[in-house]
Amino acid sequence: MDRLTSLTAFCQVVECGSFSAAGRRLDLSANMISRHVQSLEVRLGVRLFNRTTRQVKLTEIGRLYYERSSQILSELDDADRIVETMQTSPRGKLRLHVNTHLVRFLAPILSEYLTLYPSVSLELVTGERAVDLIEDGYDLALRTVTPPDSGLIIRSLTPWRQVICCSPSYLARHGAPRHPSELAGRNCLQYQFFPSGNEWRFEAPSGETLTVSVGGNLTTTSAELLRSLALDGIGILVAPSFLVADDIAGGTLIRLFEEYKLTEFAINAIYPHRRYVSAKVRTLIDLLVERMSDHREWVQQVHGGS
Repeated sequence: MDRLTSLTAFCQVVECGSFSAAGRRLDLSANMISRHVQSLEVRLGVRLFNRTTRQVKLTEIGRLYYERSSQILSELDDADRIVETMQTSPRGKLRLHVNTHLVRFLAPILSEYLTLYPSVSLELVTGERAVDLIEDGYDLALRTVTPPDSGLIIRSLTPWRQVICCSPSYLARHGAPRHPSELAGRNCLQYQFFPSGNEWRFEAPSGETLTVSVGGNLTTTSAELLRSLALDGIGILVAPSFLVADDIAGGTLIRLFEEYKLTEFAINAIYPHRRYVSAKVRTLIDLLVERMSDHREWVQQVHGGS
């Protein structure tokens, strides 16, 4: 028989004073309560109660067993309450893995989250390579490219497109390329984890797909370094729209080939399980969805609502 149920039945007999009263409290028959107690006695090899037709009294060893058993059941109730509270009120440590180039974009959202939920402590690790969420102990990952592992739960937060751009100083020295095909002879700054490698793909206004193989004097895993060198006029950059939006708005980077669309991706929230998502993870995802609507509006604006 189930040991935990038998312990509960035993403690209820002690507290209620009889098998029948314990049965009524647990919605079980007196006979079933008796069977649970007998199961404990057989398992332990001792008598827990001295029974007569008129009363049930604990043996000496039964009293010692009750003291420890009731403490165990009380601690289990406390553990249940703690878990229930954590499922309804965000608390505890939240381990988050984020693409490095998302940090600047996410910082104000994470600041707001920690203000809203002061009982949560955030441990944020940045990196470009995919991590094993379960093996490495992460509650949530935020990535700009969908991972190949279909066993993970993926929530799309907002779409984003790549933007091709360079600085005014680069254009002053080298002139503006007139067509994407001319990029083959230009210094193109490359992101090591770019999904299509050194092939930059464009959708022409006609709907035709154009693929250009590019080369350059820098390949790196750091999107921030690419942005910095583009601002210095070193070369031409394909970057996430959210990374260079302020630079383009301020004129420190100039968009090229605005009539050509580059590949659309999404910022994704990735977590291991669909069931029993903790309150700390659920509330962070909800806030990310809400706040990233601003980015979605920007994407639609610069890409003509596409």
